[in-house]
Amino acid sequence: MSAHTEGTPCWADAMFPDVEAAKSFYGEVLGWTFDSGSEEFGGYAQARSDGKAVAAVAPQTQGVEGPAAWNLYFATPDATATAAKIRDNGGTLAMEPMRVGEFGTMATAQEPSGAYFSVWQPDTHEGFEKTGETGAYCWAEVTTRDPAATDVFFPAVFPYETRKMDVDDVDFSVFQAGGEPVLGRLKMTEDFPPDAPPHINVHFAVDNCDAAIATVTKLGGRLIFGPMDSPFGRFATVADQQDAVFTVIDLTTTEGEMPEFT
Repeated sequence: MSAHTEGTPCWADAMFPDVEAAKSFYGEVLGWTFDSGSEEFGGYAQARSDGKAVAAVAPQTQGVEGPAAWNLYFATPDATATAAKIRDNGGTLAMEPMRVGEFGTMATAQEPSGAYFSVWQPDTHEGFEKTGETGAYCWAEVTTRDPAATDVFFPAVFPYETRKMDVDDVDFSVFQAGGEPVLGRLKMTEDFPPDAPPHINVHFAVDNCDAAIATVTKLGGRLIFGPMDSPFGRFATVADQQDAVFTVIDLTTTEGEMPEFT
């Protein structure tokens, strides 16, 4: 049995034009160390925090254009069946289910509003070995201009229940799997650049949000939003020096009351 419930984010990776620069950047910002990249799989290298697998980086495939971007994987017991649900519910498959050595089977898709994601049917590689702690994945949000389409799509593909945050000025919902919140959905407002595409914003936990921002900018990255205090932690959205966007959050520094969900 998979270590991750169906529909739960179970892995994250990114391809970079300069993978060695990415290793240096994330090593300093998030404290990651890296396995030697597998030549068989194009230099794909797992990142580790406290010796536990937390993500992966790889050289950008030849012929691929555009900035680097983090890609989130969702656990599935059957990648082929999930791919069919994606097609049947208005999504688009960018990559059909494909076996990845002995590690598992993956597929990559776009949900109806345009955000990319992947699904992962595990074999020897089950995914994250650490979450919700410093240096590891802790949360993600589908950030979209068409929340209605997204809100219909994801519960049709995965066994999700949806709860909407009861706040007047923010259109935000949470998808739950097995009664646990696993994914957020945020409507993009005028605060977002008009050319910003729909995307899944991956969050990594840090000890100190402001210190992480300082390190990001020192290394050639940039601050996009924040820092901001919240009941969930102090967070900021940043981009690395190759323009891959992600959020850093200090889960221990919280402010305010938890919002109500309906």
